[in-house]
Amino acid sequence: MRLKSFLLVFLFFGAQTLSFAQCAMCRASVENNVSNGDTSIGAGLNSGILYLFVMPYLLAAVIGYFWYKSAKKKKAKLSLR
Repeated sequence: MRLKSFLLVFLFFGAQTLSFAQCAMCRASVENNVSNGDTSIGAGLNSGILYLFVMPYLLAAVIGYFWYKSAKKKKAKLSLR
């Protein structure tokens, strides 16, 4: 079971392809600002993308942590009986 889980995770992360996706409006805005000499909006857009990327994983990690603590506490309670 552990080997299957490892292979599944490896295939999931190993099969990723590079993609440079961006919505048309964001791309036009960045290109327009860069052509006018303002490069700060591109850095802000990249920070926003990273923020949106990290939040679901952080939320899953927090839920997983509390779930683990609860299961550990429940297991300890059952072993005392």
